[in-house]
Amino acid sequence: MANVAFIGLGIMGRPMALNLLRAGHALWVHGRRPETMAPLAEAGATACASPAEAARHAEVSIVMVSDTPDVEQVIFGDFGIVHGARAGSAVVDMSTISPGAARAFAAELRQGGVEMLDAPVSGGEAGAIAATLSIMAGGRPEVFERVRPLFEAMGRNIVLVGGNGAGQVAKACNQVVIAATLQGVAEALTLARRSGVDAARVREALMGGFAGSRILEVHGKRMIERDFRPGFKSRLHQKDLNIVMQAARELGLALPGAALSMQYMNALVGSGDGEFDSAALVKIVERMSGLEP
Repeated sequence: MANVAFIGLGIMGRPMALNLLRAGHALWVHGRRPETMAPLAEAGATACASPAEAARHAEVSIVMVSDTPDVEQVIFGDFGIVHGARAGSAVVDMSTISPGAARAFAAELRQGGVEMLDAPVSGGEAGAIAATLSIMAGGRPEVFERVRPLFEAMGRNIVLVGGNGAGQVAKACNQVVIAATLQGVAEALTLARRSGVDAARVREALMGGFAGSRILEVHGKRMIERDFRPGFKSRLHQKDLNIVMQAARELGLALPGAALSMQYMNALVGSGDGEFDSAALVKIVERMSGLEP
């Protein structure tokens, strides 16, 4: 059993941390808002005033926050992990950030004797709660093997993709596929509705063929039921697609489908729906088609 610091206790981080506790690991936790730490403290974790304080007790410090600047602040800020982490410990960033930043953070930490893995996840809130997340890691194999028992308490499909930054590249690829599939599902269900056909029955029929997917299963159901409570917020999906397009610019790579998906996500967030689940993308398609819910 490991001593673990867990920083970031939002929609994803809280259930992930709880699963680590259930697996028997000792946790020191920190969240920006004190109330986010209360459920963990009640379950046996120790609430800490800063990332540095949490890291001081830990062999592994896990970070699960929103964006690249947040990760940088948590690790290197005035009260960041670097001010508490011991040489020989490891930082595992499970947020979704740019691959270049992940490589730079790992190099800087290594100068102080601290290893790093980037290990973003896919599966949303439901996967975090059920401990069935897909975890795509980048870093040194020996560090990955050392941290694997923690990953196994939070996820099911756990893959070391390559060196530092490779996990974030895999997550960017994941978001390209998800965004394009979301768009396709939204358009298909809108076509069904406009044609006067029961969209729920269409979804049921499609699930049995090659069009079947987790997106059609989960997000298609959300679209039909108008259930846009966030499992993964649209504004965070927009952020992830921005990382994809930044990488495409740096590589001189054409990703026209991802670019189109990002424009739809921009429209969704710009219309004030950034706190809704990304399944709310169907609202943009419907609006463009003159359909009301």
